[in-house]
Amino acid sequence: MYSLTVRDHIMIAHSFNSEVFGPAQGLHGATYVIDVTFYRPDLDENQLVIDIGLASDALKKILTEFNYQNLDEVAEFNGLNTTTEFMARVVFDRLKTAIHAGDLGEGAKAITEMAVSLEESHLARAAYRGPL
Repeated sequence: MYSLTVRDHIMIAHSFNSEVFGPAQGLHGATYVIDVTFYRPDLDENQLVIDIGLASDALKKILTEFNYQNLDEVAEFNGLNTTTEFMARVVFDRLKTAIHAGDLGEGAKAITEMAVSLEESHLARAAYRGPL
């Protein structure tokens, strides 16, 4: 299985609604380093997994929606805990939609699996991985 990973980052603010989060219930900031890994069993005719430029551009476009935002104020997240795990799935789903729409080029149609990892510090990260 071949893979290609692209990376970007965002800065957000959010709070959590449950005592399990302790002091993180209050509004706080986070800087996420986001890695997206695309998997496919064979390389394309150019010996690529996916066009790295298109993959990077698509990730940046998705992340722009959240960068410098208070996620508590994003209507679609109303009442939800925007945990690192949750946000990994959000990015995954948006990239999956972009792939199916052809935004990452013809070669992306051969991607069989994708993993999205958000690192919130040098000590902790969360990810979502699934089939396309």
